[in-house]
Amino acid sequence: MNIYVANISFRASEDELKAAFAQYGEVSSVKILKDRETNRSRGFGFVEMPNDEEGKNAINGLNGFEFGQRNLVVKEALPPKQD
Repeated sequence: MNIYVANISFRASEDELKAAFAQYGEVSSVKILKDRETNRSRGFGFVEMPNDEEGKNAINGLNGFEFGQRNLVVKEALPPKQD
């Protein structure tokens, strides 16, 4: 399951985000998107969890969770739009 995570603290690392999601099950990848010019976090990213049930539990458990003094917005990622 691909999970969209927003409102991530600019100081948070991918390892810290992975640890938060790992409480709910196996995490296969974590990517916090960064600005190309400044290399600063853009405040959102994606977490991939191979087990859909664990992914749903993570969404329910972490949506609104305070992480780095900000409340996360966590939901299932939508597939890319096809033209």
